[in-house]
Amino acid sequence: MTISPPTYSSIHLAKRPKDNIVPGETFNTKTNNLPEESDLNPGHVIFQSLYLSLDPAMRGWLNDTRSYIPPVQIGEVMRGAAIGIIKSSKSSAFPVGSYATGTVGWTEYAVVNEKDLQKTEVPQNGKVTDALGVLGLTGLTAYFGLLDVGKVKAGDLVVVSGAAGATGSVVGQIAKLKGANVLGIAGSDDKVEWLKSDLGFDNALNYKDQDFAKKFKDATKNLVDVFFDNVGGEVLDLALSRAKPHARFVMCGELHDDHLDADTVSPLFFLPFFISPPLLDFFDYAKQFPQARKDLAQWLSEGQIKRKETIIKGGLGKAEQALCDLYKGVNTGKLLVEVAPFDQVAKAHL
Repeated sequence: MTISPPTYSSIHLAKRPKDNIVPGETFNTKTNNLPEESDLNPGHVIFQSLYLSLDPAMRGWLNDTRSYIPPVQIGEVMRGAAIGIIKSSKSSAFPVGSYATGTVGWTEYAVVNEKDLQKTEVPQNGKVTDALGVLGLTGLTAYFGLLDVGKVKAGDLVVVSGAAGATGSVVGQIAKLKGANVLGIAGSDDKVEWLKSDLGFDNALNYKDQDFAKKFKDATKNLVDVFFDNVGGEVLDLALSRAKPHARFVMCGELHDDHLDADTVSPLFFLPFFISPPLLDFFDYAKQFPQARKDLAQWLSEGQIKRKETIIKGGLGKAEQALCDLYKGVNTGKLLVEVAPFDQVAKAHL
């Protein structure tokens, strides 16, 4: 009797979407033979994904256009960051059983060069998934966007769109730490309450409220010093109309306009690119990442920053629908897909 070799799944880009991601059409799933330690070159490891990070920028990666990062090519594994455990290793830096993060893509297993991985250290009051959230690129985006680009200072009125998301929720809390007054914009009453009651925002509004525009103007009577934008659209237009002279607009994302033609985007949408500070590449800050992570870890351990996660269980196959749901606001805080249950995998290595 022939025994079939063990296999694993990976998800690949099959067709570029013209508008929304189409489940069953945009991506396809492939079955691959599981690599063995004998397949590894020096300095490489076999990485088993535990949690996959889902981020708004992913939709942009599917477009065959010039951007800050090359687009995902047809047939390639969908790009994405994950935290995982080392199953086999020819790297002294990453022994078997250690945890790491890396942009390994939508896959259950991957052969990865040690140079493309980062060690995962869990701070006091932290957990392993923080490496993809508050201590990962999400937290770093909030940190540098607000402190370096936004140049927040005590007494500023800081408005954050997408405030209940992974980045926005951290932005608002850092702003409070720096003595600013913070107004958060979110998409449900529950999220608004979370921002005010749990995260300490001074005020928060539901953009779906029929009186949102009036409430926004009332909440910004003193005008906006810093606007941290994660969505674009109407909220951006309103913020522009309420901006102080020399206000700082941090353009982190345009989720609201991700799938719109240029004809449907408000003319005001383009204005911040002229009034904001110069556009910067996030990775220009790479040398400052260690200090930023140290600050974020300290704030987390001291309870000055809180975080929330929305974890989609059921394995890698849930990633496609979860990404679609991300753009519908299904998440509060960081959205993750559980590729393999952490507790079960961890026990296997005890």
